Amino acid sequence: MFDFSFLLSYNIYGEVNMDIKEKLEILTDGAKYDASCSSSGSNRSGKFGSTNRSGICHSFTKDGRCISLLKILLTNCCIFDCKYCINRKSNNIKRAIFSPEEICYITINFYKRNYIEGLFLSSGIIKSPDYTMNFLIQTIELLRKKYHFSGYIHAKAIPGASPSLIKRLGSLVDRMSANIELPTQESLKLLAPNKNNENIHKIMNYVKNNRGKNFVPAGQSTQMIIGATKETDYDIMKKSSSMYENYNLKRVFYSAYISVNKDNLLPTLKIPPLKREHRLYEADWLLRYYNFRVEDLLDSENPNFNILVDPKASWALKHLDNFPKEVNVCSYEELLRIPGIGVTSAKRIIKYRRHFKLTFKDLKNMGVVLKRAQYFITCDNKFYINSTYLNKSFIEANLVIDNDIKALPYGEQLQLF
Repeated sequence: MFDFSFLLSYNIYGEVNMDIKEKLEILTDGAKYDASCSSSGSNRSGKFGSTNRSGICHSFTKDGRCISLLKILLTNCCIFDCKYCINRKSNNIKRAIFSPEEICYITINFYKRNYIEGLFLSSGIIKSPDYTMNFLIQTIELLRKKYHFSGYIHAKAIPGASPSLIKRLGSLVDRMSANIELPTQESLKLLAPNKNNENIHKIMNYVKNNRGKNFVPAGQSTQMIIGATKETDYDIMKKSSSMYENYNLKRVFYSAYISVNKDNLLPTLKIPPLKREHRLYEADWLLRYYNFRVEDLLDSENPNFNILVDPKASWALKHLDNFPKEVNVCSYEELLRIPGIGVTSAKRIIKYRRHFKLTFKDLKNMGVVLKRAQYFITCDNKFYINSTYLNKSFIEANLVIDNDIKALPYGEQLQLF
């Protein structure tokens, strides 16, 4: 057992003092670069409540509910020196460490005030992976057993930790993540010399083989940093596809590289590659829900996504000989390949065309995005627009206009939904 009494700096019957507030600011800010829990906060504040700085992120339950999580580091102290990380040991930054009691105190009080429904807990590496894992486990055990907190907990596993500790942590949390960080071992060796793929994959494999009702019931996820190294979109998507297949991951999160450190081994990007990140998320969605393979979207001759057109539309433009599709007769799998038709609208089309012939008005009411689908479909063998214009150049030009990507500032994130 560890003795953390020297870190306690609040009266549990009184207000949180400035020391804890300062720790909270430091350790929520240090956690904001981890994308493996979906989003961070805004900068809105007022008399009642505040979302100032990072600290609140959002995740989704199995039934689709969006839940708010307190997103913090246990500590930003770290013995590793990953080139891209703000918390690396060689950085001269303000360091802080929470005690398990402090995290419990903050979590319970945030929960009672309805600020959060759960906790996302990560940490820098202190002393060793096993020491840090013990630190995380003691914190979550205290939260579960002493304070009887039954809310959602997502914890970051520490690569290199013993399997027995992975087992203990997994029995306490809903979701676990082990960040792959970079797509290849070569890149990891270059920018994160203290880490290796083998340790990360061991955690993923252990979770896959032991997952159940009482062990990581919400599954596992991971994160890859995009743009810090030379890998192509093809390399990244092949890595993601492999991990989905081998480890039954719930999500791969893509994090556009943000330049927070100066180092000769790092690229000098003034603006994060957010549009590239967005295209990777779209492609990831196609792999998981639309029955696409990586090879359908990219290959060694065309290894990167078109920034101007989304991946499904790019595929359709390369396969115009497969179109148009008659929506009243084509298969569910064919519907999923049509730009502007999603999983929900494809199911609606299959359901309702049994009873009557669908029109373009019906499709619009079902949620089909006609401004994209119109170039690739017919209804009762009729086109939505004059088919004379339906050539690749015309369609691509109009899809670019529909995306309105030229009007966006270079670094602005596109909307996924």
